[in-house]
Amino acid sequence: MARRLDGGRAVSRREPIPIAGLWRALGLTVASSFVWGVAHIWAGRRAVGFSLMGLLAVIIFGAATAGLAFQEKLKQLVVQGFWLNVIIAGILVLAVVWALIVIRSFQVVRPPGLPTAMRVVSGALVVIMALMICTPLVYAANATYVLRDTLSSIFPGDDKSGAAVNASNPWKNKPRINVLLLGGDGGKDRTGIRTDSMTVASIDTKTGNTVLLSLPRSLQKFPVPPRLHAKWPYGYTGDAPDPQHPGSVGLLNELYIQGEQHPELEPGYKKGTRGAHLLEDVIGYLLGLKMDYYVLVNLDGFKDIVNAMGGVTVHIEKRLPIGGEIVNGVQTRPPTGYLPAGTHHLNGSQALWYGRSRDADDDFHRMDRQKCLMKDIADQADPQKVVTNFQKLAKAAKNTISTNIPAALLPALIKLSSTVKKGADIQSTPFNPGKLVGFHVYEPSLTVMRRATTRAIANSVAPKPPAAATPTATASRKSTTTAAGTTKKPASAGSASSLKNICH
Repeated sequence: MARRLDGGRAVSRREPIPIAGLWRALGLTVASSFVWGVAHIWAGRRAVGFSLMGLLAVIIFGAATAGLAFQEKLKQLVVQGFWLNVIIAGILVLAVVWALIVIRSFQVVRPPGLPTAMRVVSGALVVIMALMICTPLVYAANATYVLRDTLSSIFPGDDKSGAAVNASNPWKNKPRINVLLLGGDGGKDRTGIRTDSMTVASIDTKTGNTVLLSLPRSLQKFPVPPRLHAKWPYGYTGDAPDPQHPGSVGLLNELYIQGEQHPELEPGYKKGTRGAHLLEDVIGYLLGLKMDYYVLVNLDGFKDIVNAMGGVTVHIEKRLPIGGEIVNGVQTRPPTGYLPAGTHHLNGSQALWYGRSRDADDDFHRMDRQKCLMKDIADQADPQKVVTNFQKLAKAAKNTISTNIPAALLPALIKLSSTVKKGADIQSTPFNPGKLVGFHVYEPSLTVMRRATTRAIANSVAPKPPAAATPTATASRKSTTTAAGTTKKPASAGSASSLKNICH
């Protein structure tokens, strides 16, 4: 309140409320929430203001440089628990500092003499502004925490069941890494897990060149390691001891259940891992390879991963039934729908049936579809959709994937996967009687399987140049004509082919 004299009398008048100064202060605070120090410089605190600007520039420039120049290194850091904790702490500290700077910016430019109500309302607005600034950072910290929790849930610290890891040089004296990829067809309507998809990925640790060795689910009476001869002396027969009745012998896709139900087959391993380790031992024996690790994906939850990624586009060569069942050539249950031929964008449930449907053709075509599906998912992974649906993707991964790959190996695997994506050759070798001479699904030859594996890996390491065309060679490659007048391609002695040629 001020007083003035008017004709000798004291007259009171009220000073105008500094509303204009309040709007200016709020505007400067908004500017300072994006460019630190603006409010301080306007208030005459230049040293502090320019220091805040410089700090913000260092943070932005440092983050941009790290994201562009050290992208590959960052990918390796964000799969390590220690560095994820550091990132979480750093993001939270940045959020608190940013909020305090916003609040302090308003304090240094707030006009004096504001009525109590205006001070409360303006203060609340500034606090809300600070919280809005912090929200994206808190979300980023939470997403990082979810990533750390997901990685720790899926990848064991080191359960000693896989190959030992040399953290300083993981690939020292290790030219190849062999990973058994299992697709478990488990669900609420099934007892146990049947591994209908079994593929060994043999990867060159220097070049990234990869060979995918796919085994049919219907492999029967196959040789087993010597330590299992006491249970299966004539080859694997499941729980049927009579080797004279082929119809009663077990299939390779039932071996996982055997391992889970019979602890003595894999002593020392807990339930939920015994089946995978038994498959490692047997498949490694069949191929003449030492399995380093396994990855088991429960296909019942696979659809959730595809949905979280926004679906996947695939090329379907022929119409595929959804559901249904055919037993001995007789349809016992009709399909509930079909996937039409052509190129289509599939949701999770449709992608699952694209990979698992086998009534339209055979197991060997299904093996090719499964590998193409894996390739399509890897090629089409959209970082923006992954970030947007990160919580759903993480939850689906925890419920779907299990492995014995130790967390300490993740940085090296991330680096190796980058090498594979940058043009490494991926060869596919399916154990298909129609493509591999001498191979049979029933009583397969150990020699044939190991020879095919050795040849596929050798060709991957040093691909052979195409042979010069000769009249004899050309004639041998031509289709032959049968008595009925139909053409038939001769079986190929080599079974490997590029995944790019298989998946159109």
